[in-house]
Amino acid sequence: MSITREDELIGMKKVSEAVAIALKEMRNYAQPGMTTKQLDEYGAKILSDFGAKSAPYLTYGFPGWTCISVSNEFCHGIPSEKRILNEGDLINIDVSAELNGFWADNGASFVLGKDICQYQKLVDASKEILRKAIINIKGGVKIADIGHIMETEAKNRGFKVIKNLGGHGIGRSLHEQPDELMNYKNRLDQRRFKKNSVVAIETFISTTSTYATELNDGWTMIGNKGGYMAQHEHTIVVTDGNPIILTEMNEIWN
Repeated sequence: MSITREDELIGMKKVSEAVAIALKEMRNYAQPGMTTKQLDEYGAKILSDFGAKSAPYLTYGFPGWTCISVSNEFCHGIPSEKRILNEGDLINIDVSAELNGFWADNGASFVLGKDICQYQKLVDASKEILRKAIINIKGGVKIADIGHIMETEAKNRGFKVIKNLGGHGIGRSLHEQPDELMNYKNRLDQRRFKKNSVVAIETFISTTSTYATELNDGWTMIGNKGGYMAQHEHTIVVTDGNPIILTEMNEIWN
């Protein structure tokens, strides 16, 4: 969407607060021995307290309130009573929701407890790449140039990017134009970011794979060459200068 009135910005700030606080509190709540279903229900309660509704459930009938992916799962993991979290797991939580007709999206990968499997370097790279991408976004900047920054930064750190997952426009629905805000430079993409537009910018940084493939459950995605992936995401408003980071209170950069 494009922000044209003050009430629209207020609406986007409210739904962004809901998803940001849910993500932050879910990260703090996660602990070894807990099931991903328990973690999901905790997040659902927070969204409900804000009056917000799960976006993947509303939009796609997703079998959960938030997406929780563990270790070799890249994204869209289904919360389950059978999936128990363990010390050192690489966890990704993606929280998106609707509130009063406005939609926002954010996500984060993190290591649960001690970094016994050495995932932290990947997580840190994803966070830093998201930060670098966002500070370079303003009205008139080529979308492909931001993808180029992401891919270059990943390569410089010894990682790859997933080429069939990307960020997207958001605001009045979960996925809007501009869609396919990729983590690499598509030379055919001549689109530019527009001032006052709302977009969800996200990283997909991996150890070995360059594409994500769907499992038989119809949702969960893993790497085409295995390995691990970290994702971080903010919903932002594009301006002439530094973007407004609507989901900043998720504290994924802290």
